[in-house]
Amino acid sequence: MGDLVLIVEGKNDKRRLTRLLSPDIDIYCTFGTLNTDKTEQLRKKVRNRQVYLFMDNDSSGSRIRKVLRDMFPDSEQIYTRRGYAGVEGTPDEYLIQQLEKAGLEEYILYPTYPLPDPLQD
Repeated sequence: MGDLVLIVEGKNDKRRLTRLLSPDIDIYCTFGTLNTDKTEQLRKKVRNRQVYLFMDNDSSGSRIRKVLRDMFPDSEQIYTRRGYAGVEGTPDEYLIQQLEKAGLEEYILYPTYPLPDPLQD
């Protein structure tokens, strides 16, 4: 179990980020709307580790982020660009930029394939 935790909304977000991050970071899913049971389970899993929140840039992601920010007031916030289809639909190069911006460079598994330029799409 690592010192860092990344919380995302769904399993596809987790799958996407698992390819880009070292196994030293635990990635947990909210699976949508949070209730008391889910928040308590999450709190127990996280314990006193550093939390990073990476939610979709939509109304559902904003609601979940608000609840989690209240639960983990010292959490770091990572954002995807509005217009991408959530974290799972964000290009790798943009995900990497955001992870770097959050200070997670040492945990990033940089792809060895050439990344397409997102501005050329």
